[in-house]
Amino acid sequence: MKRIPVVPTIIVAFAVCGMIALGIWQITVRLPEKEAYLAQLAGNPAKPAVAFPRQSDDALLFRRSSIVCLSPVTIMRAGAGNAGFRLIAACRTGAEGPGVKVQLGTTRDPNKRVDWRGGAVSGFISHAPDPRPLIAGLFDHRPQEMLLVADRPVAGLAANTRPDVSVVPNNHLAYGVQWFLFAAVAAIIYAVAVLRRRAPVAGPGA
Repeated sequence: MKRIPVVPTIIVAFAVCGMIALGIWQITVRLPEKEAYLAQLAGNPAKPAVAFPRQSDDALLFRRSSIVCLSPVTIMRAGAGNAGFRLIAACRTGAEGPGVKVQLGTTRDPNKRVDWRGGAVSGFISHAPDPRPLIAGLFDHRPQEMLLVADRPVAGLAANTRPDVSVVPNNHLAYGVQWFLFAAVAAIIYAVAVLRRRAPVAGPGA
């Protein structure tokens, strides 16, 4: 009967312990943090309006804000799920500084165009569409750009959806369970491999 391999066993043990630690961290640290953040977002629409942030700040999601769009630079389309498409204007708000993106409304017509030349806009702060591919986003940690979702749609467009905390993902419990399952599968696979290795091999005359 062969002896249990020491080095591979230590490596697998460390890996399993690391997976378990990650699962515990997701459930005991990240999950409560996310729940507190979601509770904050749920109360943001009722808070006083704020100046539109010049830098990305997720704590301001769903807060009310307003801008004066001096002139839309471009109007682009982005997917809006069941609503079809959303039309987003890139606005100039002053002689200097970054512009602001404004979600003008939604449409089911992929070729819809609107003639909008700017003006005062009020609404709530949200995330702008992220052009980065999903895989690139795992390595590119730049904050997502903000935009203002208009309260009133431009003529010819449907109204924007209201702030909804349910659209913000909270997967930390699932992540924790996944890490526990990974640890269990790794331990079981290694245990089976070791048992097969240690099993006596029958001789030719057996």
